[in-house]
Amino acid sequence: MFALILAHAAQEDLEHLEHSPRDAGLVKQIKKALRFLQTNPRHPSLQTHVFHSLEHPYSPREKVFEAYIQQHTPSAYRLFWCYGPTKNQITIIAITPHP
Repeated sequence: MFALILAHAAQEDLEHLEHSPRDAGLVKQIKKALRFLQTNPRHPSLQTHVFHSLEHPYSPREKVFEAYIQQHTPSAYRLFWCYGPTKNQITIIAITPHP
C-alpha cells in the first residue's frame, strides 16, 4: 500500500472539481482511480504508462507516469504521478483532461 501525496496543482484540481455539482460523477471516478493507484499502481483499469512530457519533481532521472481516470470519453481525465519523495509514497502531480 502506498501513501498518496497530492502536489499543490493536483490538490487545486481536485478541490475545484469537488466544488462543482456537475462534476460529482467525475470526482467519484477520480477517487476510485486514486484507490486503485494506492493499492496497485499497475491495476489494469489504470492503464499506467510512462509519460515523457513532464519532469519528475524530485529527481529528473526518475519517471513520471500517466494513469487513466476515464476512457472512451472526449477530453478524458488522467492522473499524472510519480514515486516518491520517499519509499512507499506516490505523488500525484496533476489531475487533468487528456491534452
